[in-house]
Amino acid sequence: MMFLFTTESWSRRMVLAVSRRMLTRALVVVLAAVAVSCGNESTPTPGFVVGAGDSLESGLLAEIYAGALARTGLSVSVKNQLGDRADYLAALDAGTVSLVGDHSGELLEFFDSGTQARTPAEVTKALHSSLPEGLVVADAADGTDMRPRVLIPAAAAEGEQMRSLAARCADLRAGTAPVPAVLRAPDAPIRVAGCDFRETITLLDADDLREALLDGRVQAGLLTGPAALAPHPLDGLTTLTDDDYALRAENVLPVLRKGSLDALRLKKLNYVAGELTTDELVEMIRRIRAGETSAGDAARVWLDAHAL
Repeated sequence: MMFLFTTESWSRRMVLAVSRRMLTRALVVVLAAVAVSCGNESTPTPGFVVGAGDSLESGLLAEIYAGALARTGLSVSVKNQLGDRADYLAALDAGTVSLVGDHSGELLEFFDSGTQARTPAEVTKALHSSLPEGLVVADAADGTDMRPRVLIPAAAAEGEQMRSLAARCADLRAGTAPVPAVLRAPDAPIRVAGCDFRETITLLDADDLREALLDGRVQAGLLTGPAALAPHPLDGLTTLTDDDYALRAENVLPVLRKGSLDALRLKKLNYVAGELTTDELVEMIRRIRAGETSAGDAARVWLDAHAL
């Protein structure tokens, strides 16, 4: 049998053969690349992650701690908006983050709801005993006092302190109001040792509390944080001193995974604790809340000012 090929048909066959060989080689290269890629697949190891809850104060503390640690040469990032205390402590337990900022007294109550500790020393001691395995705290910032505040009308305040108010609590109606941006558990009751008010009502905000105090609807006011964080001046009111800690100590401190930092970096956190004050923290929160700065910028300026 004889086969006849024209020049044109022969050319087409040659082109098709070459094209198939090139396609085959290309597929081999692609499949080899995919195999290598799959065989070496890995997730990048993140640096040290500082977590923050939803409050403005929590985000600011995260930036302060992260900034201080970064200046030791540690690779640090901040993970914001983790939720409330239960949420960010769960992230800490799971290892999603390695450090969060908190308040000493509320952190203690989270792990030991029956605690009777009130003073800073008592709270610190009880906190070390109540933390779950794997968590530790660095030094608390003794210069920070983020406790709730008790207010009364200035006209009735002469010589009044928490210890003298306690004797009259059973006859008083109290009003509770939030201050924005403070790191505090939502709807957490404000407990005043030795003081059981006749009735406690919840008010909308600090302005509403001021009006209620001045018109006599309530005789004592409970703010969830420093009065200086109220959006507007609380003219006509006085904040009672509480040297006996009827209101449990609430100092700022970092809680972290055990073994996540070496001695040098723990010392850096302790330096932060030695410098931070209530007035500075309040001023930073106020400026961030007003849109005058960001949490990161406020933290950086504060760290620079304290040579940290």
